[in-house]
Amino acid sequence: MANALRDTKTISYQGCAAQVLFFVFFFGSEFSILTIMAYDRYVAICKPLHYGSLLGSRACAQMAAAAWGSGFLNAVLHTANTFSLPLCHGNAVDHFFCEIPQILKLSCSNAYLREFELLVFSFSLLFGSFVFIVVSYVQIFRAVLRMPSEQGWHKAFSTCLPHLAVVSLFVSTGIFAYLKPPSISSPSLDLGVSFLYSVVPPAVNPLLYSMRNQELKHAVRKLFQYMLLKHQ
Repeated sequence: MANALRDTKTISYQGCAAQVLFFVFFFGSEFSILTIMAYDRYVAICKPLHYGSLLGSRACAQMAAAAWGSGFLNAVLHTANTFSLPLCHGNAVDHFFCEIPQILKLSCSNAYLREFELLVFSFSLLFGSFVFIVVSYVQIFRAVLRMPSEQGWHKAFSTCLPHLAVVSLFVSTGIFAYLKPPSISSPSLDLGVSFLYSVVPPAVNPLLYSMRNQELKHAVRKLFQYMLLKHQ
């Protein structure tokens, strides 16, 4: 953001390493927290009588600490491994921020395979978390469909849909960015997809999770009405 505001395209080696560290840390931590939130919704809807014992303040603090701790450890491993590789294809990263796949393209050492193996391992863990989220929502929807009242349906779906929307956006753009075939890869496409999964989910999170707030809904409705009247 600072580079964009100053209209510069240079970054120091230490700054690039810091970008990779924080990006991997926040990426992994956010997905871990999204997984915990799926478990929270599963317990709240499928096992409401056990919610206090399963998700007390101590359990929540432990899960949050585990998410941030594992995210930081994962980020340190990837950053240290990536920046230990010798670069022989220049120092120009064809991207709007420092990202591991783009840095690996500059490496001339077969040691990049070690980082590739770490990436595969990390994505395997992410895939396991994704499967857990899917199974949780299958159980949630089965429980919701057994509810006799429409009010219960509405309450359950209003609780789950914002989280499900964030997970879908986060996972779909991330999968496309890293698993798309090389034949359709291009610098502009890579930039656009990276923007979608790195900037858009954190930006829309407050809006999606606040849509249950009646005051916010009223404010958004008034804003749209004002904009429509202004353009008429």
